[in-house]
Amino acid sequence: MILAYSGGLDTSIIIPWLKENYDTEIVAVCIDVGQGDDMEKIKEKALKSGASKVYIEDVKEEFAKEYLFKAIKARALYEGKYLLGTAFARPLMAKKLVEIAHKEGAEYICHGCTGKGNDQVRFELGIAALDPTIKIIAPWRIWDIKSREDAIDYANLKGIEVPVTKEKIYSVDKNLWHVSHEGGDLEDPKNEHKIEMYDIVTPPEKAKDEASYVDIEFEKGVPKKVNGEELNPVELIEVLNKIGGENGIGVIDIIENRLVGMKSRGVYETPAGSILYEAHRYLEYLTLDKETLHFKEIISHKYTEIVYNGLWFTTLREAIDEFIEKTQENVTGKVKLKLYKGNIILAGVESKFALYDKDISSFGYSEVYSHKDAEGFINLYGLPIKIKAMMKMGMIK
Repeated sequence: MILAYSGGLDTSIIIPWLKENYDTEIVAVCIDVGQGDDMEKIKEKALKSGASKVYIEDVKEEFAKEYLFKAIKARALYEGKYLLGTAFARPLMAKKLVEIAHKEGAEYICHGCTGKGNDQVRFELGIAALDPTIKIIAPWRIWDIKSREDAIDYANLKGIEVPVTKEKIYSVDKNLWHVSHEGGDLEDPKNEHKIEMYDIVTPPEKAKDEASYVDIEFEKGVPKKVNGEELNPVELIEVLNKIGGENGIGVIDIIENRLVGMKSRGVYETPAGSILYEAHRYLEYLTLDKETLHFKEIISHKYTEIVYNGLWFTTLREAIDEFIEKTQENVTGKVKLKLYKGNIILAGVESKFALYDKDISSFGYSEVYSHKDAEGFINLYGLPIKIKAMMKMGMIK
């Protein structure tokens, strides 16, 4: 049996539970998407808990290039706020689980997702899309453990060290792109979230008093340089997480509509993503024509739902990616942003493909545009309005 293993509360107790209930070898797979954990310690913990073998898969580069950079180009933003840090990681993790299942000849994949969350859908649809013959075991849907408190009690009973306590019971998901916080006192929406929970962002009220300026250069929609330095995808995101985090950038508190039908509340930290989304958007404003930009907004909404709902391995997602790639052909240039106590402010944007021309757009004379042309345009554009008004006034018989 292949187990998606993180060393967190859920997967820590799953290994002994599986050993009690199934006669099978357990191969733990820890997929490194930038959570920053000590992978050797996690490997030791999995083996100590009863795993017969452990894989550590470093997929940060693939995560950044093939998933997060697509997110930036698509401007995938769920319900106007959430940058989908968890949702973009799951299809890649599902792919790696299937690859290792094939390598090990395993018939089962087990995950620690709860029966109330979106991730169970994302994992299982991803696995089914790649190998529908693999069977799924989801302990949270079948065991007697009913809550995170019960899970902590079970871990204590089995002598397993877990990274949470009943006093600090938040469910935390961290990767290269974001940190999410759920559970505990966040479950009551009248509670203000506690800034002490922040992992990579300095609270805006505690951020430094001086603004930071950052230059980001894009090539066909892909970020390439920060402050003139060319960086690989992982380094680029890490650098912007640091700069953004220091300036209080990227925290949202959202009550979102889960795929499984209920609402949930989460606090997300996504400093690099917030900066890159804004920079990329400003560059699109400069380089995309009106109709393409407006239609892309419609497409982005659909793309976001596809990713959030776990439908990564579908023809529709691939087709939309092709459309988005076409729109990015001229999204090349430099964006300068001012970061200050949680705010992202445009400080300049330039591109050799700019569709803005100050000579045309200024109030002064232009050879391309005549002020007199507006009169005919307004007459034609407003003709339906005039006709309706004439009908109401009895001027049309």
